[in-house]
Amino acid sequence: MVHRFLRFGLISLIVLALILPLAITTANNPPFRQWLPAVFGPSATAQYQINAPFFSVTDVTRDRFDEMAIFWFGQVSRTSNYTDVRVGYNNDALYLYLAVFDRQLWYDTTPSTADLTAWDAATVLLDTSNGTQLGAASYRLVAQFRGPPEPDSRYQLSQRATGGSWAAADVPFTTIPGWRGDALNNDNDEDRGWAMTFRIPFTSLGLAGRPADGTQWRLGVIVHDRDNAAGTPIADQVWPPSLNPNQPRTWGGLRFSLPVYTPPPVSATQEFRLRHGLNGVTVADAGVGGQDSNMCNADGNFWDRWGNWSQPIDKADISVQNQADIADWPCFAKYYLTFPLNSLPAGRTVVSAKLILSQMGNAQPQAAKPSLIQAMVVGEDWNPNALTWNNAPLARENIGSGWVDVMFGPPDWNNLPKREIDVTRGVVQAYANGQPLRLALYSADGAYHSGKYFVTSRTGDWNAQNRPVLVVVLSGP
Repeated sequence: MVHRFLRFGLISLIVLALILPLAITTANNPPFRQWLPAVFGPSATAQYQINAPFFSVTDVTRDRFDEMAIFWFGQVSRTSNYTDVRVGYNNDALYLYLAVFDRQLWYDTTPSTADLTAWDAATVLLDTSNGTQLGAASYRLVAQFRGPPEPDSRYQLSQRATGGSWAAADVPFTTIPGWRGDALNNDNDEDRGWAMTFRIPFTSLGLAGRPADGTQWRLGVIVHDRDNAAGTPIADQVWPPSLNPNQPRTWGGLRFSLPVYTPPPVSATQEFRLRHGLNGVTVADAGVGGQDSNMCNADGNFWDRWGNWSQPIDKADISVQNQADIADWPCFAKYYLTFPLNSLPAGRTVVSAKLILSQMGNAQPQAAKPSLIQAMVVGEDWNPNALTWNNAPLARENIGSGWVDVMFGPPDWNNLPKREIDVTRGVVQAYANGQPLRLALYSADGAYHSGKYFVTSRTGDWNAQNRPVLVVVLSGP
């Protein structure tokens, strides 16, 4: 693991608080529970949307960290930050957890609300009316990163829109910072990154309780960066890419609860199996991130090379990995796949769809925990031979998930475990629009040793039966 090779200062309380409960919570989850995705009418107006899961727990980040919905933005370099955002809610509050890859960590020891964003900081934008213009339902919440983890209102700012602009307002919310690195406010070190938990009570936003299932809000996230004492200007990283903080119509979408698909009644069904090399189908897939031993240990030049590394053309296996300890981000990994749907007959009704992956192993089985692998649709084509962490498309929407259990022992290629992820929502959308199904797979894991290894479409023909398979059930002819 990366942390064995590095010198660190403070291990944040948030990381310590997460890991032990997650190990217990995840182990008790059934190995194949799934979000049941799907459709339900017109697509959301927002080009980028996150469907937030509901949890009947006291503290979402403590008790269900590895099941929170996840999206990401930004890039990894010496002067650019990348951010994973986990989202979930309970009866009382909306939770966002930001994990920021950042080489230099700086905070103001004498903070002022006038310049909170001139340091490492995060801004969350919410519009509870799903509006397109600033109004009374628009909120701006800012939290500057800080060294001490105790609550400190000096490092927070809350605003509400009035008259088409932002004004100070009393909007109670809490934040918890965390970090991993050598030392704060120091030019002569290389840190790993910082984290920030936002807990935003619904009553602070004028609601009596949690929003009804299916409620749509607007959401925007901005990460501000500072890398030296002088405060040399560095561009903000934003989600979604076109975000303008003063125009909610440019923000992303936040949906409360995970959509459920109920297909219309059909008199008969027909199943289709799509796999690379089967009946002329060509599936493109590639992994990004810590897919290579050199890129997942201290020998890699992480800040200059990691984000632009592309896997070998013939790589026959991939990893999906994440965890709460941000120090190990060089081992984080995603998996991208594109299935053409033009071999499916036109004019049918999609009844269901699932992605089947063949698992060939995982990191340190004796210490590993099950993982909830999340599937997201992406909106752009990409080159499987040039895909990198920094150029890979962003997720447009999370559309399904599936539990992947721990695998013990060496792989039996004739009997690899098959892991299923419901991707019905994505297939419904792609099939209706005459597009291929473009997927990104990632996890919100919290525990160490979370990496799960799968066979790719690039494996040799001798192993063709273990390539990823998309199973689509349509109405009959």
